[in-house]
Amino acid sequence: MLQTVELETGASPQWSIIWLHGLGADGHDFAPIVPELVRPGWPALRFVFPHAPVRPITINNGVPMRGWYDIVGMDFRSRADMDGVRASVVELDALIDREIERGVPAEHIFLAGFSQGGAVILTAALQRTAPLAGLIALSTYLPEAETARRADNAVQVPIFMAHGTQDPVIPLQIAEHSAAAVRAMGLELQWQSYAMAHQVCAEELTALGDWLQARLQAA
Repeated sequence: MLQTVELETGASPQWSIIWLHGLGADGHDFAPIVPELVRPGWPALRFVFPHAPVRPITINNGVPMRGWYDIVGMDFRSRADMDGVRASVVELDALIDREIERGVPAEHIFLAGFSQGGAVILTAALQRTAPLAGLIALSTYLPEAETARRADNAVQVPIFMAHGTQDPVIPLQIAEHSAAAVRAMGLELQWQSYAMAHQVCAEELTALGDWLQARLQAA
């Protein structure tokens, strides 16, 4: 089981958000946004921020750092080490199972990811056969989008996907292509873009809060 940073917004949470960080960061990276995102009146939430394993990253001259998979080149059609992506999906499934064991129903679990973390959760969504509350994919892309396929028995998972128009790490058109591919596979996706680089902005958090609130209130 991956080591995690955890924050709870109230006692006995019945909702969880498992949030995967980007390359070279760790589970502490997105913890500070919790008070900015959470709104009065929401049910108690457990935020789970796992630390990715440390591994050599090919495009960074093999320097070891925390990453959900190796990046083997610059071409987005083949840059992700898919064995590593799939291994991280298995680790993610274990975290989902742990939340269920703690009493949080699967349909009350959100998956969130930034950059590399987002690539993992989008890949997981295509194979997911049990319900989830939704996916939050920030400044990210779907690995091997041209050949990715959704499992025949995969469930519908609503997705919030947002990207910066000036992102130098993952170009906007790569993210837009990924969003189109996900929609073409039948998944419900809300797309947002913002005048920012490879980051998260206040306007984005407001839109994400609206999206989360609609789902928390509908349950």
